[in-house]
Order: sequence, then C-alpha cells, then structure tokens
Amino acid sequence: MPPIRQKFHDWAESADDSLTRLRARLGLLHPLQLVPYRSYGTPERLYVKGRLLTDKGIGEPDPADSRWHNLLNMYRRFDSNEIAGAQLSVRPADGSEHPILTDEEGYFTLNLAPQTLPTPVDFLWYPVAVQLLKAPAPFPTPPDLRTRAMVLIPPADAEYGIISDLDDTVIQTSATDLLRMARTVLLRNARSRLPFAGVAEFYRQLQLGRNGRRNNPFFYVSSSPWNLYDLLDDFLALNDIPPGPLLLRDAGLQRRQTAAASSHHAHKLQEIDNLLLTYALLPFILIGDSGQEDANIYREVVRRHPGRILAIYIRDVNRADRAALVEQVREDLRNDKVEMLLVQDTVQAAEHAAATGLIFHQAIPAVKEEKAKDEVED
Repeated sequence: MPPIRQKFHDWAESADDSLTRLRARLGLLHPLQLVPYRSYGTPERLYVKGRLLTDKGIGEPDPADSRWHNLLNMYRRFDSNEIAGAQLSVRPADGSEHPILTDEEGYFTLNLAPQTLPTPVDFLWYPVAVQLLKAPAPFPTPPDLRTRAMVLIPPADAEYGIISDLDDTVIQTSATDLLRMARTVLLRNARSRLPFAGVAEFYRQLQLGRNGRRNNPFFYVSSSPWNLYDLLDDFLALNDIPPGPLLLRDAGLQRRQTAAASSHHAHKLQEIDNLLLTYALLPFILIGDSGQEDANIYREVVRRHPGRILAIYIRDVNRADRAALVEQVREDLRNDKVEMLLVQDTVQAAEHAAATGLIFHQAIPAVKEEKAKDEVED
C-alpha cells in the first residue's frame, strides 16, 4: 500500500476505534457478542476461529421482510463494532485452557493439539468451548459470555471431500451483472435469496457418497467478507444444504493489502491449498461457476496437487466468452487426467457423478425431483 494511503487507512482505523470507545462510554452500544465460525481440523489439530463484536441486532430472517429491512441489516453487518484486545479462553474437551487476545479486527484464531476429542455432533462436528474473560475498557464484560466453536473433522471412512464456491454456484447472485448482484445481495435475506435448482439434493448425495453415511465433508470457499457469515450460514441451514466451514475474506485485510495479494484468485487458491495439505490422503471434488476465475483456479489446484482431484464441475452462467475459457481449461486438463465439466444444471452434474461412481445412480431421480420443485418455487 502506498505511504499516503497507508497513513489515511491508519487514521481511519484510529478514528473508528475512538468513536466506538466513545459510544461505549456513553452506553450507546449493544451488548457484546461472541461469533464462532465453523472451521476444520484433524484428530491431532483443531483450528478455532471467531470474532468478538457488539450485537448487531439482526433478527431471524423472514420471507416477508421488506427490502428496506434487509438493506438496513446489511448496513449493520458492515458497520460492525469489533472489540480488539479482549481476553478469551478456549477450552477443548481435554480440559486444557488456552488464553488468547482478539486482534485489531476483533478476530480470534487458535490452532490446538488436543489430547482427547469431544463427542462429535452430527457425525462430523466437534465443539470447542470459548469464553470471554475480560473486555478492554471502556467495554463492560458481560457475565458468563460463552459459545461453542464447531470444528469439522472428516472421519477415517470419508470417501472424498467437496470444495464448493458459493456465489453463482450454490446461491443465485448474478455476479456477472453488477446491478442485479447489488439488488440481490443488498435487498434479500437468507430466506428470500434462492439456491440453484436441485443443488441441495445434489450436495446431500455427494455427502452420502456411496457408503451412505453422510461422512464426506463440505468446504465452502468464497471471496465474500466475514461480515456476511451469518447470512451465508443461515442460507445453507434454511435450504438443507450440507454445512461446512465457510472460508471467507476479511474486508479490513483486503483494504490493507495490495490488489494482487488480496485478489479473489489468491484467496481461493490459498484456502484450497490449505485444505489439501491438511487432508493429504483425501481426494476432492471441486465445484464452481464460469462467472469468475474458478476454472483457472481449479486448473492450478490440479497442477499443484496431482492425483488429488476426482472431478471438477463448473456451472455455466450463460456467457459465451466465459464458456470458451472453461473449454480451453478443460482441454488443458486432459493430460492431467482430470475431467472438468461445464454443466447447465445440477442434474447434468449428478449424472456424471453417478457414471463415475461418486454417487449412486438411484440418487438421480431425487435430484431431478428437487430441481423441478425449485424451478416452480423460483
């Protein structure tokens, strides 16, 4: 970042922090809130992540919420009052206690090496206790403010993992049309935003795989900022789409980095690299769309991790120039023996997955049925 921009950024950060502290002294802030993020790990290592903010006052989403109500909630998400320098305690199931301070953006991250694991929740998820010990002055420390951070650990019999984009892959966003995208993102909530037809059933079938045990883990890699975490996590739950760690970007960090270092491409590639290194014995399926750089990113993943990728599905956003790019990448990958498909819908992807032994053929009618139902409701 150029020196002048850096100085302006530092001044803006300092002014924002001073304003937040003034509002706290005047009693104008909502109570503090611990926000845990779904993360991932192994039996030997747990990665815990979350954020300490003032409560944004965002209620449960409702399809009847007005556009103005949704826009106001979106403003609240980005007008966050993050609490830096708070003392937290992270306690895994082995009874150990790990103190940590929140950083300048209110985040806390910790890698743990637990002696024992807690009982998993819903096959894959392991809870880790997090408690606020002391907030920095002038913020009052609420009594007994605690939460559970959920950490995904794939079981030993997982067949493969799935790494999926979100915008225009799972959620209808229209990222190639800025005006439509702005209306969708700003004026809709987790209940009024729409999934692509049949995507939930297709993803559920991938999670089941061929052993039928719901053991195949999902990971969602997106360039959306962490401020949207609650909306995206709610969206997955409300549409019965398999939950997974949401690997998003820090909006504040993006402002501080150079454009190249904080790019969509670099962020997604780094997160996917981390996943494949963490689960060195697990093959993966990659799912994205043709609207941005997913095809190029996934080609680089294949080259960096030969033999690890089983299939790549790219949803067609119906732009000829983007389709031509995907076709070029598909040809490039022939020598790598990895098939990249440009698919029109989830049924086409499910049919390929069944033909290659990733899911059962009997799963296809369920995907078709849900796709037809979603198209009627759209």
